[in-house]
Amino acid sequence: MKIYTKTGDKGTTSLVGGTRISKAELRIETYGTIDELNAYIGLVRDQPVNSVRKELLKEIQDRLFTIGSILASEPEQVRKKIPDLLESDVFLLEKEMDQMDSQLEPMRYFILPGGHTSVSFGHLARTVCRRAERLVIRLAEKEESQINDLIIKYLNRLSDYLFVLCRMMHKELNIEEIAWKPRI
Repeated sequence: MKIYTKTGDKGTTSLVGGTRISKAELRIETYGTIDELNAYIGLVRDQPVNSVRKELLKEIQDRLFTIGSILASEPEQVRKKIPDLLESDVFLLEKEMDQMDSQLEPMRYFILPGGHTSVSFGHLARTVCRRAERLVIRLAEKEESQINDLIIKYLNRLSDYLFVLCRMMHKELNIEEIAWKPRI
C-alpha cells in the first residue's frame, strides 16, 4: 500500500467513517495538534535523562493515539472501533506526579523554561499540550458535547505532568531551575 492516496490534493481529508471535510476544519487542527504533541513526547522520551520513564512516556503516546483516533472519527465510529480513554489513565499521571513531587523542593517562584535541552523539549511538549487542550475545548463547545470530557481532563493532567517532569529533569540533571525575576 502506498502512503500517498492523492485524495487530499484538493484540501480535504476523510474522518474515520468516510465523511470528507476540509483540512482547515477545527477538528483536523485539533487532532493534528495531538499528533504534534505525540511527536514532542517521543522527543522527550528519547532523552537519556528519561530512560527510567521510557515505558510511561510510550504509554502516554499510546493514549494520545487513542485521543487522536477519537477526534478523527465520526461519533458513531468512536463507539465501535476505537480504544477507550479511561479514568485510570488520568489517575496514572496523578500518581506519577505525586511520586516526583515527593522528591522535589516546593516551588517558591515561577520557573523559566530552559536550563538544559532535555528540559526545554519537555516545556515544548507542555505548551503544545496546553494548545491541544484549548483546541479540544473549542471543538467540544462547537460540537455541543460530542467530545468526551475525559479527553480534556487527560490533557489538562498531562500538561501538569509535563511541568513536574521538567522540574524532575532539572533535579536529575543537577541543573538549577531558572527563577523568573520580574523587572520592577
